[in-house]
Amino acid sequence: MGVSKLDILYRRLLLTKLFIRGWGRPEDLKRLFEFRKMIGNRERCQNLVSSDYPVHIDKVEEQSDCKILDGHFVSPMAHYVPDIMPIESVIARFQLIVPKEWNSKYKPVCIHLAGTGDHHYWRRRTLMARPMIKEARMASLLLENPYYILLKPKDQIRSSLKNVSDLFVMGGALVLESAALLHWLEREGYGPLGMTGISMGGHMASLAVSNWPKPMPLIPCLSWSTASGVFTTTDSFKMGQEFVKRFPISADKLTNLNVVSRTLNLDMTDQVVSQNPSECHKSSKTSISAKSERLLLEDTSKMESFNQTLSTNKSNYTSCSPQSYHLPSKEQRRNNLQKESLIFMKGVMDECTHVANFSVPVDPSLIIVVQAKEDAYIPRTGVRSLQEIWPGCEIRYLEGGHISAYLFKQGLFR
Repeated sequence: MGVSKLDILYRRLLLTKLFIRGWGRPEDLKRLFEFRKMIGNRERCQNLVSSDYPVHIDKVEEQSDCKILDGHFVSPMAHYVPDIMPIESVIARFQLIVPKEWNSKYKPVCIHLAGTGDHHYWRRRTLMARPMIKEARMASLLLENPYYILLKPKDQIRSSLKNVSDLFVMGGALVLESAALLHWLEREGYGPLGMTGISMGGHMASLAVSNWPKPMPLIPCLSWSTASGVFTTTDSFKMGQEFVKRFPISADKLTNLNVVSRTLNLDMTDQVVSQNPSECHKSSKTSISAKSERLLLEDTSKMESFNQTLSTNKSNYTSCSPQSYHLPSKEQRRNNLQKESLIFMKGVMDECTHVANFSVPVDPSLIIVVQAKEDAYIPRTGVRSLQEIWPGCEIRYLEGGHISAYLFKQGLFR
């Protein structure tokens, strides 16, 4: 199957730089990993947000074809992981677009989560919500992403999350905020309820539905089972390499990545510290499939230069015992640290974003996954398929790549 040249070009021209400050604080990562274990279990997560969680409507606007309600509430994430969200993101904001008349006694609502760069409500309201009212008399609730528009930290540029940990904060917040809104919609008499999203929004919707204790329709568009491939495989390997290259400070904070993995309870490698240098990067266990790691290491070996990458401080590379063996050369140390850093990144990304680390939705037969055949933005090679993780879900493919589908095929997503 071919890949979209537009997707590849988009990657290369991407202006926004992600994770400009590195991993984030190790203590924040540890708190997030502990919290991930909680929201990864539906039995535990469903008790985190009460059915009467307070939601407030700020404004109601009557329009010719619909009524638009703007509202807010305190993100439940702020209660469970205090002081980890930027102050701007603590108040979650949403917009509910409802038809003036319903087709039946039911009042169906679909929650739309935003994709990367989809700030505010205009795109989702214009391309999805309003047409859905016209075509099906279905209401739409648009939740603003943490770290976006009014919820964006003052020193953040556009969609450029400053730390890797910010992505995990965003995901955890959206899971709990979605639960609060689903409870509120039920209290207000709306239903049946469903969720959707495009690209990152589809992935976040998948995590939210995994934690909802009732059967729920879900349509994730242009997303897959994990976000790790966006940074560590195929063309996106370069993004991961650039990330590792820019951050000696990250390596300083996480000097021995295997030790930090152990601290965070990451099950990434068979052997944390080996007496044999050749065993320092043995194949990983459950967090990284053997096939994925093979692809990752093949990509690593193809990269001729890690020139001007991480600082080559001798003290930074301590994974192998120097007592009985000669120290590796500078080039070997650079290559080994690069491999270790990327495997660490993949392990962290998989731990926090892989849907296999969350509960299976109550009824996977209600899930329709929409994929682009030539998607070169979210790699599927070497990654567990959603059909394997959610038996009974349906996968539909459309022609073209990720970017062309995102821009021109919104009608098919509806």
